[in-house]
Amino acid sequence: MRWDNLTEDSEHSRADSALFGVDAVTTVQFDTPEFRGITFHEIRARSIINRVPAVSRMSFQWTVNPYRGCSHACVYCFARKTHSYLDLDTGLGFDSQIVVKINAPELLRRQLGSRRWQGEHIAMGTNVDCYQRAEGRYRLVPGIISALRDHANPFSILTKGTLILRDLDLIKQAAEVTDVGISVSVGFTDQELWRTVEPGTPAPERRLEVVRTFGEHGIGCGVLMAPVIPFLSDQPAQLRATVRAIADSGATSVTPLVLHLRPGAREWFMTWLEQHHPHLVARYQRLYAEGSYAPKWYQRRITRQVHELAEEYGIGPTRAGMPRRIRPPEPAEEPPVSGPTQLSLI
Repeated sequence: MRWDNLTEDSEHSRADSALFGVDAVTTVQFDTPEFRGITFHEIRARSIINRVPAVSRMSFQWTVNPYRGCSHACVYCFARKTHSYLDLDTGLGFDSQIVVKINAPELLRRQLGSRRWQGEHIAMGTNVDCYQRAEGRYRLVPGIISALRDHANPFSILTKGTLILRDLDLIKQAAEVTDVGISVSVGFTDQELWRTVEPGTPAPERRLEVVRTFGEHGIGCGVLMAPVIPFLSDQPAQLRATVRAIADSGATSVTPLVLHLRPGAREWFMTWLEQHHPHLVARYQRLYAEGSYAPKWYQRRITRQVHELAEEYGIGPTRAGMPRRIRPPEPAEEPPVSGPTQLSLI
């Protein structure tokens, strides 16, 4: 296993300076049902705010990722490739060898306080889920949100994890002082497909309960309808059922994203496909013959169908994780008083 080449920007690229040294790594296992078979590599990172390369298609420039590897075990996860930088397996190793940046909250607070930091938007959950199973034990995210709140730094979170509800009060506090965007990923509502393709995640209906709960507390929550999986979740009736469920949850937006298969994820997904849906292998080879992304015509067709359904079901603009700031309650009207009153200038 190589630790010396995990660099400051290596969530997205590789560079020369090491993010942490081999002497800073502690490997542990926990003999409890929820962590059985999972190995945690605890490290003290040297940097936690990562710049997204200019060539990326992402709409944000900075990310914070307290974990590498993910127990959600989504067979299509594009981040699988990052495990190869450590000589770790991008298949089962990605699901069960989790790197934990145990000093992430204190490090972030220090970096946010630096004169060099300009207070730009920070995205979380863009590489692996910060509310994966490990977060229940390590509790890194509350400290991260607290640091962002205390510096009034705008941020967004994308998650499949219901554990985010634990931090609802902290997120509400942050939303009072800065722009906060919350998005939940729900690509489909098919139970059988969910159990095989996203085996470590909460069920889709539980994720939509997260959307509903945030809405009830005054924070609009968008849904990233991702991934739409060709030939498995893209039929008109399936898209309609998913968009209907998203609308029923009170989501402020729905943004479809067709499955993309980058190196690392592509091999693992195709192995899964051959085991579970061998009749689709040739169709996938043709559909993704040009690279990691489905053809533009297919992406446009899915986007158009989802947008039309969203309009039909009354979901707002399709912008994922739109910032929502909680407005303070309006002061109650005072009853009229007799006699002269002092007018106030507002």
